[in-house]
Amino acid sequence: MSRDPNEPVRLTRIYTRGGDTGETSLGDGSRARKLDARIAASGAVDELNSQLGVVLATAELPAQLRAPLQRVQNELFDVGADISVPFTGPDARLRIAQPLVDELERLCDELNEPLPELKSFVLPGGSESSARLHVARTVCRRAELAALAADKAHGINPLALVYLNRLSDLLFISARAANSLAGIAEPLWRPGQG
Repeated sequence: MSRDPNEPVRLTRIYTRGGDTGETSLGDGSRARKLDARIAASGAVDELNSQLGVVLATAELPAQLRAPLQRVQNELFDVGADISVPFTGPDARLRIAQPLVDELERLCDELNEPLPELKSFVLPGGSESSARLHVARTVCRRAELAALAADKAHGINPLALVYLNRLSDLLFISARAANSLAGIAEPLWRPGQG
């Protein structure tokens, strides 16, 4: 029985024992230590994707944010795949491309346009959705730092780095939008009121 080409993976058994000695497979089948910077970066992207799953599980998440965040969840699998395949330049493998970054920028502009101008730093909080989006934003920043370390050690697709940087901007704006759409004033930093 042949596999459907639209089926990217088929897992018949979850454990393989292949990682029992501290190694794992990269996306091209080569082996790497689990301490490899690319594995750490892929893990941080996976953690970010899990945080977005928590955001999407929040019942009060505004409908305007749901579809874009679901799409981002799928794209994060592409980011992880991109990071896990040694990069030697553009090739036929799944790589993050400029149109994905352009779409994040378009969403940033669209969601930011109705928001009031910032005149102070925003504190995470307000609605539950907003608070969870801020957590996802901070995990995104950590994933970006892990990807930068992987790039320094091995070289990765530069657009994967740009994607993560732009995604953290989108998550910040989405957190603000979540409060605005819920009619909740966003918490703002007030100097000296610690």
